[in-house]
Amino acid sequence: MAGYVEILRTPGVARIIAAQLTARAPQGMLSLCLLLHIERMHDSYGAAGLVLAATSVGSAVAGPLTSRWMGAWGMRPVLMLTIGVCSAALLVLTLLPMPVLAQMGVAVVAGLANPPIASAVRTIYPKLVTARKLTVLFSLDATAQEIIWVAGPVLATFLATQVSTVVAMLAVVAIMLGGGAWFVANREVGRVRIPRSRRRIGAVLQRPAVLLATIVGFVLVASFAAIEASIVSVFGDGDPRSGIVIAIWSFASIAGGLLMGRLPMGPWSLARRMFFVFLGAGLALVMLDFWWLAFALVISGIGISPAIAVLSSQVSSSVRFSETAEAFGWNTTGQLIGAALGSAAAGFLIDGFGSFGGFVASAVLALLGLAIAASTVRWQPDLRGGAVGPIPDTEPVPIQPS
Repeated sequence: MAGYVEILRTPGVARIIAAQLTARAPQGMLSLCLLLHIERMHDSYGAAGLVLAATSVGSAVAGPLTSRWMGAWGMRPVLMLTIGVCSAALLVLTLLPMPVLAQMGVAVVAGLANPPIASAVRTIYPKLVTARKLTVLFSLDATAQEIIWVAGPVLATFLATQVSTVVAMLAVVAIMLGGGAWFVANREVGRVRIPRSRRRIGAVLQRPAVLLATIVGFVLVASFAAIEASIVSVFGDGDPRSGIVIAIWSFASIAGGLLMGRLPMGPWSLARRMFFVFLGAGLALVMLDFWWLAFALVISGIGISPAIAVLSSQVSSSVRFSETAEAFGWNTTGQLIGAALGSAAAGFLIDGFGSFGGFVASAVLALLGLAIAASTVRWQPDLRGGAVGPIPDTEPVPIQPS
């Protein structure tokens, strides 16, 4: 734990982590809130899946595009614009009754305006600590991210099932606005200037580590998004046990992140961590009992945060600083699409085959992620030397006053 304490004592690190965690919290809540809200409006998980799929289409376009905009216009203008537009689109989905087709159109807008918080903060990190400390910082970031992706749905499930889906959606909007304002107000957001990328958009995906991180991140998040939807369907909309199981899962993921965060990251590290995710998802298929699901998800959770930390470290060490924001934009896009499509796929399978179908989807996705990680070992960087950080650009990087 000493390494984490040392990192958090670095000026600006604890503040930036807290601010970005709050600003990104809606990303972990939105899929479930939207799934339950649209399902309750139309009495169909399939309809909810279509709206989530529309969100993912917008996110697929927006992730790398808005990240490049930050290099051209600066972080603050892009973040303020996207936060405002995305919040407005979510309010429309929450408060205005519409047919499914119209909701899909608004959902595309919400996806297009998804704030690129993750790309911004991971571009800032290399300017806060030395390259040798960056691995620990990315591990800490991945552990904090699990509060978004795993513990976030606990709040979403509680509000949607115990209060109302409208209140849950309004909470997402409120956190997006408040957390986004806090993050944008940080001086580092105004000081760190991303050099304008000279390569065409998408060229960064030619780097194997970036492409791998995008694909595995997509599959990984899709897997546990399917589990979240399946858990809610097992216990029903009004049963708090769904939130309890997800909470246990989140604690396991956080524990795994803290325990493995300082381990050296070699080419096989990703596959080893994905094995835990697959094993837990597979065990969940044995029986849909509360205690058994809790046990299975503890095993799954142990690998989630460490796997995301490996992906972030591999991306950071494989690109130039001017490409960092776009690279993490693709990475985040993969994860957001995974969250939406994982929930959507589970929704259709739950409609057709019951809760078991959703868990099958999760296990298949986790197995696919494990297979990809194991079969691409030769393309994964060996980071056991300790120093992780973007490749320097050949020109000075300007620092602007906040």
